[in-house]
Amino acid sequence: MEFTIDFELVRKLAKREHRLASVEIATLGIAKAFAYALQRHDAQLAIASDHDTLACKQGCSWCCHFSIDIRAIEAFNIVAYMRANFDSDRIAQIRSELIANHQTLSTLDDEQRMRLNIKCPFLLDARCSIYPTRPQTCRNYHATDATGCKQSYEQPDNMDIAPEFAPITFQIGAAQVDAFAQAMQDAGYSTDVYELNNAVLEVLDHPDGTWQCFINKLPPFSSSGNDVPLEFMDMEE
Repeated sequence: MEFTIDFELVRKLAKREHRLASVEIATLGIAKAFAYALQRHDAQLAIASDHDTLACKQGCSWCCHFSIDIRAIEAFNIVAYMRANFDSDRIAQIRSELIANHQTLSTLDDEQRMRLNIKCPFLLDARCSIYPTRPQTCRNYHATDATGCKQSYEQPDNMDIAPEFAPITFQIGAAQVDAFAQAMQDAGYSTDVYELNNAVLEVLDHPDGTWQCFINKLPPFSSSGNDVPLEFMDMEE
């Protein structure tokens, strides 16, 4: 799907989020700063001019079978939510699924991952059980017609399927994510991305060690991450 970038909108949002996030990281710490950033992220998506065109709804979970990458701060946020909201049996169940998914995905390259349906360990009864702390990728995936999502699920080998999505919603979400990542990077924190199952499993099994590495601005996980270029932070005036 082709669309025109609203440069004025993207610059305005990115600059504002970068400014706010930079101050909050310095004064409140990275964890609280990220929590506030997610609140702003959701608020901006909710008032996007094309928000009413979205087909996404509760119980629609085709995209919850895609393999995604997350940043370390997201993994810490997810595990904190798990420990605050789930009992030991539910956490054990999730951990079992994380291990199984990681074992499957660790043998695949990026293209093979794209062609595989694999249930998110947080999907429960067709709903996201960590919705308030869901990854930023999930926040930004909004289809205007669920038919394409269903087709992608049913035909994972078909790379020609291109679900329709809302361009303004996408640009707003991407600008918010990029701006917070830039603020993190400016402060010296890792902004590398990691496969979700592996990252959450490492935090779940080694919470203190991974967190200490992260806040000391060292690589937090035993696996190497991938640098992702920021899409909307280098736009010329």
